[in-house]
Amino acid sequence: MKPNSITITYLSKVSFASLNGSDKEVDNINPLKKVTLNNGEELPYVSSQAIRRALRDKIAELGHELSPILESSTAKGAPKTALNPIQYIDDDLFGYMDAAKGKDDAAGTSNTRTSPIRVESLLALATYKGDLDFATNFMGKKVGLNPNIFETEIHSGVYRGTILIELDRVGMETKLKDPKTRELEDYHFINSEEKAKRVLAFLDAFRTLWSQGRQTRFLADISPKFVAAAYMKSKNPVFLEAVEVEESGQVNIGKLGSVLSDYDKFIEAYSFGVQEAVFEKREGMESLKDSFEKMEGWVKNYYGLN
Repeated sequence: MKPNSITITYLSKVSFASLNGSDKEVDNINPLKKVTLNNGEELPYVSSQAIRRALRDKIAELGHELSPILESSTAKGAPKTALNPIQYIDDDLFGYMDAAKGKDDAAGTSNTRTSPIRVESLLALATYKGDLDFATNFMGKKVGLNPNIFETEIHSGVYRGTILIELDRVGMETKLKDPKTRELEDYHFINSEEKAKRVLAFLDAFRTLWSQGRQTRFLADISPKFVAAAYMKSKNPVFLEAVEVEESGQVNIGKLGSVLSDYDKFIEAYSFGVQEAVFEKREGMESLKDSFEKMEGWVKNYYGLN
C-alpha cells in the first residue's frame, strides 16, 4: 500500500466567542449553533460549510484567484462557480455541483466534482452553559428612536475539528473510457508540481484559519493550536474521535498513542504538533511549526518533488 491521503484532527481554543449563528428562537436573542447530547447538554459548533467558506476566503487572502460566482443553470437553482478545476484552485479542492434542466421533458443533467478536501464541523469539547452577552444598538436621543436591546449566546472552550485531504484526487478526475465496457480512466488535468502547490496553499490557509462570521464584536482565533496529523495509506480520519483534553486542560497524549498502535499498518508517518503558548508540549509532541513543515514534506514526497 502506498500513501494516498493526509488526515488532520486539530484543536482551537477560544476564550470568549460566538462563532457560528443559528436560527433565531426568540427575536432578540442571537443563538449559537449547537448539537444536543443524550443527557440534554449542548455542544456549540461551527458548521462544516462555515469552515469551508473560511478556508476559501483565506486561500483568496493569501493571493490565489478564486472561481467567479455565476448565475445558476436553472431558474431557481443555487449560484454556481465557473466549474473549472483546471484554472481555479477552489473548483479543484472544494468541488462543485451544477444541475441543468433537460429539454423537451428529457432528464436533466448535472456537472459534479466531489471535493478532495473532506471537512468535519468544529465541535466544542465543553458544553454550553447559557452565557449571554447583553447589548443595545443605541443611536442617541437626537434621532428619536428607542434603543434596540438584544442578547447573543457566547461560549468559551476548546473546539475540535478534522480535515482529510485526498492527495490522489487533487488535480484529477475519473472519466468513462469505454461506454460499452464501462471502463474508467483517470484524467490528470494539472501536473504534479501544480497539485503540490495547491495542497501547500491549502495547508497555509488551514494553518492561519480565520472566519469572518461574527467577528466584528466577538473577535476569535480558530486556527489550530494542536494538530494530530497522519500520512495515510488508507483514507480514514483516524484521530477524529481520539483527540481529547484532560481536566487539567492539556491534550491526552496517551489516547493518541493507542490510535497509532491500532492503525500502524495504515500510517506511513505522523506528527503531533502543539503551540506551547496554549497547550503544554509533552513527550511525543513537537512544535506547530515543525509539524506543518513535516506535513509539507509529505505533500512534496507524494507528488515527487523531494
